[in-house]
Amino acid sequence: MAQSRLRFGAFIPPHNPPDENPILALEHDMELVEWLDKLNYDEAWVGEHHSGGWEITASPELFIAGAAQRTRTIRLGTGVSSLPYHHPLILADRIRQLDYMTRGRAMFGVGPGSLPSDAYMQAIPTPRVRDRMEEAIEPLVRLLRGETVNCKTDWFELKNASLMMPSYNAQGVEMAVANQVSPTGAKAAGKFGLSLLSIGATSTGAFNALGANWDIAEETAREHGHTMDRSGWRLVGPVHVAETRDKARENVRFGLTRWIDYMSKVAALPLGTPPGVDPVDYMIETGFAVIGTPDDFVAQIDRLNQQSGGFGCFLYLNHHLADWAETKRSYELIARFAVPKINKLNVNRQASEDWLRDNNDVFKGELTAAVGAKIAEHAAAKGIDKLSPDYLALFNASQKSAG
Repeated sequence: MAQSRLRFGAFIPPHNPPDENPILALEHDMELVEWLDKLNYDEAWVGEHHSGGWEITASPELFIAGAAQRTRTIRLGTGVSSLPYHHPLILADRIRQLDYMTRGRAMFGVGPGSLPSDAYMQAIPTPRVRDRMEEAIEPLVRLLRGETVNCKTDWFELKNASLMMPSYNAQGVEMAVANQVSPTGAKAAGKFGLSLLSIGATSTGAFNALGANWDIAEETAREHGHTMDRSGWRLVGPVHVAETRDKARENVRFGLTRWIDYMSKVAALPLGTPPGVDPVDYMIETGFAVIGTPDDFVAQIDRLNQQSGGFGCFLYLNHHLADWAETKRSYELIARFAVPKINKLNVNRQASEDWLRDNNDVFKGELTAAVGAKIAEHAAAKGIDKLSPDYLALFNASQKSAG
């Protein structure tokens, strides 16, 4: 039985510094998905945010609909749709439309919303957002499975609600629940038999919780008659690679300080660097980010596999650490050199080269003898005295080689 291959892709919040032209920033994000598709990446996930200045994709569904028209095979997911902000019927109907518009390539990532400011502007108390997410998941699952739903909460109601169209294909739209350190996402994934999307999996807290959260998901799944599938588990982390470690470090000086400032002081995530510590050194030494070569990326994947017990897809947290050209180059280097090594795509090719290298003298001798025999045969048929000077030289060389 063939061993399953690890899938790769990008998680695109997006992160666009607010001094950039927003039109060009959105176009860069779209071009990135096209680039990933050309490089044969498997997935791209696009976020939903409404404040903060950097993450300017308010509707991942709109972005995915556009990207689907410019790509061939890459799967496209909402990374993630913030459930407390949407009526379940309307959101489910948009996802079903996207299912058709992408010809079955759409994926549906769900979560509570990562920016408290987004909830604040909608007068949703921050302590309620996770409760709202849990309340919305069940009707969403049922609607997307083709059921008619009746339910009522303190913020939405469904009366004989159903979708007009069935799933585009028999598998339906894959749903994935966002998870970081807390067990909320893992419990929801297990309860409804959904995939798990571990955002920030390489941060110290989330990395240490990988195994525990998977255990929670599996235990909850058993309680509800489901089975968790590790191939549907996605881990997310920042990466930038170049031909050498020194070049990678130089590349990320372009935007690292500003990105850390945004993540720690605007997005309010625990990403600060201790005073007096070089941020590149800190990210590398803590394992939070890969800033190095394709081989360093391979080592990170091995580290994550060992910690988690196995997962199905790694998503490169897209960022503005390096400029546009070097960012694209990083994705290319991973696709060309890291992914084949991780998935052992070139084992047979290397074995073939090694076999010929080990037997080179034998095959070279056989080839030389075969060519010499044909030259001698021609000379015997025509007569040596009738050979051209050039052909006579070939004949003499073949005789010397045979002797």
